Amino acid sequence: MAIKAEEIIRDLPKGLLSWYDFKEGADLLYVTADNNDSLSELLRERKVRLECACMQETLEPDFLLRNQGRFEYIVAVQVLSQSADPVCTLQVWHRLLLPQGLLLLGMENRLGIRYFCGDRDPYTGRNFDGIEHYRRAGAGGAQRLEGRNYSEAELSDMLLQAFFLNRRFYSVFPGLDQPQLIYSQDYLPQEELGIRYFPRYHEPDTVFLEEECLLTDLAHNGLFHKMANAYLIECPADGSFSNVLHVTLSTDRGRANALATIIRENQTVEKRALYREGRENLQHLAENAQDLKKHGIKVIEGELQAENYVMPYVSAESAVLYLRRLLKEDQEAFIKEMDRFREIILNSSEHVDGAQEAARGVCLRRGYLDLVPLNSFHIDGEYIFYDQEFYEENYPANVIVYRAVQVTYLGAPEMELILPQRFLEQRYGLDQEIELWKRMANEFIKKLRNKSEMKSFLEKYERNYEVIHTNRQRMNFSQAQYQRLFVDIFKGLENKKLILFGSGNFAKKFLATQKEYPVYAIIDNQEKKWSEQMNGISICSPELLKELKPEEYKVIICIKDYVSVMRQLQHLGVKHYGVYDVNAQYPRTMPAGIREMDKSGGQPQAKKYHVGYIAGVFDLFHIGHLNMFKHAKEQCDYLIVGVVTDEGVRKNKRTEPYIPFEERIEMVRSCRYVDEAVEIPLGYAGTREAYRRYQFDCQFSGSDYINNPDWLGEKTFLEKNGVDMVFFPYTQSTSSTKLKALIEKRLL
Repeated sequence: MAIKAEEIIRDLPKGLLSWYDFKEGADLLYVTADNNDSLSELLRERKVRLECACMQETLEPDFLLRNQGRFEYIVAVQVLSQSADPVCTLQVWHRLLLPQGLLLLGMENRLGIRYFCGDRDPYTGRNFDGIEHYRRAGAGGAQRLEGRNYSEAELSDMLLQAFFLNRRFYSVFPGLDQPQLIYSQDYLPQEELGIRYFPRYHEPDTVFLEEECLLTDLAHNGLFHKMANAYLIECPADGSFSNVLHVTLSTDRGRANALATIIRENQTVEKRALYREGRENLQHLAENAQDLKKHGIKVIEGELQAENYVMPYVSAESAVLYLRRLLKEDQEAFIKEMDRFREIILNSSEHVDGAQEAARGVCLRRGYLDLVPLNSFHIDGEYIFYDQEFYEENYPANVIVYRAVQVTYLGAPEMELILPQRFLEQRYGLDQEIELWKRMANEFIKKLRNKSEMKSFLEKYERNYEVIHTNRQRMNFSQAQYQRLFVDIFKGLENKKLILFGSGNFAKKFLATQKEYPVYAIIDNQEKKWSEQMNGISICSPELLKELKPEEYKVIICIKDYVSVMRQLQHLGVKHYGVYDVNAQYPRTMPAGIREMDKSGGQPQAKKYHVGYIAGVFDLFHIGHLNMFKHAKEQCDYLIVGVVTDEGVRKNKRTEPYIPFEERIEMVRSCRYVDEAVEIPLGYAGTREAYRRYQFDCQFSGSDYINNPDWLGEKTFLEKNGVDMVFFPYTQSTSSTKLKALIEKRLL
């Protein structure tokens, strides 16, 4: 069954209350601005007598007269923020409840960690306004705002004034509309959240900290609940609170796989399918546990009770935390434990021969992809596993071994300094096919989280690590310093030699994408690299700089941790240097055609777009390609066409091009509608890379991609940067695929 992104996105807010047990037949008032939102759908399914009303309606005298003392529940999520007098509103709601009634109040926290990480306030659209108590929010102050967030202390005080004497705060991450983790005020996380938690933001492009890596420290310092992003506040008149301590939600997996994992005060863990479609998975969970147990794998056993899967609560150190601690204490013991963990994976199922052509090493009849330290405890020297929901038949064990190593190191850079991850990859023979194992592991996560289908949504709400890196850099310098060091890095190169410092991934990207700037030399501090070459350029010692006059050259630092290199260059007396930012949009040396159009004296453009861009393979050039170039040129002054290399075709399409790259790009270049044909660098072929390089106003594509989730995600990225994506009608009569099929048929 196809996963619909719209359905998943609409269902996300339901997670906030999907675990809460409402009494059947109870009168429930849902205060909402939308009677047909997803939470109202959830509440209708709970077999309560539901009434929906907007906040203002509940404050009307007639409404109070008709409904005073009527409701057993009132649910209000993020509506009290718009109240001009929240205490008065709460007092009215108190009067609407039965004497034994209960209020469930959902509110964002103005002191949430998301705002300290750089997210914008939803009511002002600016950073830090809520943190500063909205004191800078316009001439009229907070009184002029359409809404505002409150802190835990403010909310507690308001509820007390409104006679809600019993209150329990549940901390919600990342927010009310997309909840993943919910913690009672009496409970703290028992695991490293840097691996399990995926933050989302109102404005991810302004974020400069990795929120998921801060939560453990907040918990250790007593700040976890104070700085929660949001709260679900339970206010029962009789003091009868829910017995739930913690909930983990997986609503982004789609209805068939959406689960709530609920930890209760009675020392049980309950797995609950959020939708009818997922109940069969709980049966599989029980069957998988028994299968692993038969193979000698220790598991936390549970049982099906009604429609839920219930297990005992285990209070123990997670295997991830144990292994990380062990590496710091005893490197040899860590290696032995990783060896033992690998053996557990290899013994988890029968071995099969030749079941998968791509497999190297052991192939498992059932490959349990979550048989990793993240899903296990370390108890009395044994690894005890849980939540083994998924397996693939006839699956390479090396994929699971790779995942076990990856999750152990993920989010813990200090481990790399003690024992590099690559050591274990080589020890287990993973390095020989590492790209295959990475791809298969990523495909599992991508499929599980519906990342393809959700790409456009995730582009809007999840931050990019490269953006975080750039934002952090910008904060460390004055505006003038940042402009000189990170933006104007090519300024003054006209009469100088260009030297790159660094020979890693940053340098590789520079050489692949900045080809109009010839590189004189590459220097690196690692002596073992001095005899090597990169793109035909020798890698040398920094001592090379002493042989040149300072005014003869400019150094561009191509290293992520650039600070020590800056100090080194200053010590060497280097006058001219800059820092390459892989996320930046550097102006290129513009072709004559564009330069001439820019000298139009400010006259309005005759066409809708100035610079347009098209990307493709263009194998077996045909009328469909020609039509697309023609229609694109009709809409833009200057058309750039990117052509995929032969290596790119093999890697991304897993096929061999009929026409070699040099011939394909020459045919494209010769088309009269194309102003410039460019090579799409291998490894940097995406829309984002092209936009950063060419800074076009519009990307054109065939309509066969119009509903492709990956392309819709790129469309969202472009729109955030003020760029359009236009889809042209697909030429039905001719396509490269049809031509290839016809050729192959005739050859046969």
